[in-house]
Amino acid sequence: MVAAARLKSPATLIALDLFDWKLEVAKKCGADVVLNPSHCDVVEEVHSLTGGYGCDIYIEATGHPQSVKQGLLMLCKMGTMVEYGVFGQEATVDWTIISDAKELTIRGGHCSPYTYPKAISMIEKKQLPLEDIITHRLPLKDVEKGLKLVNSSKESIKVVLLPSQDVES
Repeated sequence: MVAAARLKSPATLIALDLFDWKLEVAKKCGADVVLNPSHCDVVEEVHSLTGGYGCDIYIEATGHPQSVKQGLLMLCKMGTMVEYGVFGQEATVDWTIISDAKELTIRGGHCSPYTYPKAISMIEKKQLPLEDIITHRLPLKDVEKGLKLVNSSKESIKVVLLPSQDVES
């Protein structure tokens, strides 16, 4: 996500994560600033970094309700929130922030068929640092292990399943 966002040439690209090792990967992928919400008040930090303005775009990719709330508070007036995460529980928001206080634009964006050609093109052009993003490569027979890695997110970023490794010669 960070590497793709960097391709849009933002003035400042800020990445948030609860795991410091993932923030190191975010730096390699082009983040200018990395923040861990368990170490600081990220809303306050973003406002400080932007002179009180906030961020123009917030991409929520974790699926954690708290991340939605912090994104709404981080955004500038008339900013855009892109919801990419998949939620395991209901997320509620203060609609006053969205409609009255900030007049935000909210967009959904997860696995649209239009994203695949763009993603493939970025991979073909070597615009994404796959060596940093892909943390695990497993044979297809280990799909259960792969799903556990993805669901925990403590140990993985992207997990690739390789069907060709299942073939015995």
